Amino acid sequence: MRRRALLGTAALAVLVALAGLLAFLTRDGRTSAKGRSVTVSSASSPSTAAASAAPGDRAALPVPPATHDPIVFGKAAASALWSYDTRSYAQPELLAALREWMTSEAKYADTASVDALVPSPVLWGRMADNGQYATASVSEAHFPASFSQALQADPGAITQAYVYAVTVSGQQSIGWNGSPAGGAEARSTTLAVQCRPSQNCALVGVFPTVSP
Repeated sequence: MRRRALLGTAALAVLVALAGLLAFLTRDGRTSAKGRSVTVSSASSPSTAAASAAPGDRAALPVPPATHDPIVFGKAAASALWSYDTRSYAQPELLAALREWMTSEAKYADTASVDALVPSPVLWGRMADNGQYATASVSEAHFPASFSQALQADPGAITQAYVYAVTVSGQQSIGWNGSPAGGAEARSTTLAVQCRPSQNCALVGVFPTVSP
């Protein structure tokens, strides 16, 4: 069974118990990327952003923060996933940069769930023709309620993989040549974040559904 499918089936389990998340994360498998979350825009859209370039500026590739706090890391990761700039770098460069956010523990890393959020090379080329870019602003992040309850019920369960579910909310703004970003569109996502005590946090993957 492919890992993306496991993310789908385990998304509900992680809301019921921490053990469900850990069981999913320790299973083997890989996945193929499915849909793309980025579209080519042709009319003005969204707002200004934090953790990304302001409209008209060139954006740098995202760099993971050095932190042991899964909430802080989750906010930064969501901002990185919601941001891109076809004027500043190529699609493979963004993919490579996002891989640097991933855990080095192969049995946990679901890189396909992250890759699926990056526009395909063909779509990226069309976006680059218009100089399209997106900026992100994160407003809030928290542990899903059921995850927190499960963690309180069995605090020791997390010590197997030290993987936390983090739900992040914010906004994404899209702009392109001759059209600075306008009003923002709401975004939310649930991430799996690994924060071992002796290591900085790293991204495990992105759940296909948002957990409240």
